[in-house]
Amino acid sequence: MIPSNRIATHPGVILLKEFLEPLGLTQKALATHVGIPVQRINEVVRGKRGVTPETAWLLAAALRTTPEFWINLQSVYELSSSRPSYHVEPLVAASM
Repeated sequence: MIPSNRIATHPGVILLKEFLEPLGLTQKALATHVGIPVQRINEVVRGKRGVTPETAWLLAAALRTTPEFWINLQSVYELSSSRPSYHVEPLVAASM
């Protein structure tokens, strides 16, 4: 569900607070384990980069989640942070 009154939490915050910190893992350890540069993990954690499908697959395998979990977090974040500032009325079919 997309929050209506705030921007959703970035997946990087979830990665840090719900996975890395509780597991006692460093960003470097995770990056090494999944075979990607530590910069990619760091940029996700800092909210400077989104979770790509490839990264979602790697995180899912390493953290026993699903790639859909990570992609859904990213999608909800992007949708909530790019909500239009104006309202659009629904289209109504013209009567014949």
